[in-house]
Amino acid sequence: MSTDTALVIAGKSFNSRLIIGTGKYPSNEIMVRAHEASGAEMVTVAVRRVNLEDRSQKSLLDYLDSSRYFLLPNTAGCYTADDAVRTARLGREAGLSNWVKLEVIGDEKTLFPDNEALLEATKILVKEDFIVLPYTNDDPIACRKLEDAGAAAVMPLGAPIGSGLGIQNPNNIKIIRDAAHVPVIVDAGVGTASDAAIAMELGADGVLMNTAIAGAQDPVTMASAMSAAVQAGRLAFLAGRIPFRSYASASSPMEGMVGR
Repeated sequence: MSTDTALVIAGKSFNSRLIIGTGKYPSNEIMVRAHEASGAEMVTVAVRRVNLEDRSQKSLLDYLDSSRYFLLPNTAGCYTADDAVRTARLGREAGLSNWVKLEVIGDEKTLFPDNEALLEATKILVKEDFIVLPYTNDDPIACRKLEDAGAAAVMPLGAPIGSGLGIQNPNNIKIIRDAAHVPVIVDAGVGTASDAAIAMELGADGVLMNTAIAGAQDPVTMASAMSAAVQAGRLAFLAGRIPFRSYASASSPMEGMVGR
C-alpha cells in the first residue's frame, strides 16, 4: 500500500497539497468558511490588497488566522520585474513573509506571464534571501530556468487565470514534473474538482486555486470538493494507473475458468 509524505517546500512541511487564494469571494465571512472546508494550510494573499500603511484599519489579514494558515504573499498586478521585486520587498518589510508567489504578467488581456521578466525578478529576489515560488507558463524550459535560478518551487499554469478550462497541456505538466527537482504546483485554470484530480494524477505536488472556489455558486461546498479531489488525485498517482490499451482486456482472465 502506497503511503504519502508531506509536501515540503524550502524545508517547510505541509500536510495539505491544496493552496487557496483570498480574492473574489462574495464576502470575507464566506472566504473564512471556504478556507476551513478546504483543509488548506497555505493561503496566498495579494500584497497590494493589504493596507500596509495603516494596520490599525481592518483589512483582509484580520480574516486570516496566521496561527492556522501559512500566508504566502503574491505580487498579483505587477507587469514588470522591478514592480514585482518592489512589491515583494514591501510585503517582507511589512512583516508578511520572506516567501513570495512571484507573478509578472506580460499581457493584460490573457494574463499570461512574462517569463523573461519573471526570471529576472526571481534571480534578484533569490539573492535577497526570498523563498520564491514563480507563476509561469506550462513551459518545461521556462520551469527549468527558474529552478536553476533558485526557485523553491515552480508553478506552471493549467490554463489562463480564472478561465476554468482545466489542464490544457497535460503532457507539458508531466514533462515539467519528470524534470523538476523542486515541487511543481499547478496554478491557474482549474474549474472543478476533476481538474484538480487530473493535475495531481499527472504527478503535480500540489494545486493552487482561487476563482474555482471563490466563484462557485457555493464556495464552501466547492472547497470541500477540491480538498477531496486533490487527495484522490494524489492517491491515484501513488497507486499507479493501468496502462492505456487500444483494445479491450478482459477483467476476468480466461485462464483457470471451468468449462461447461
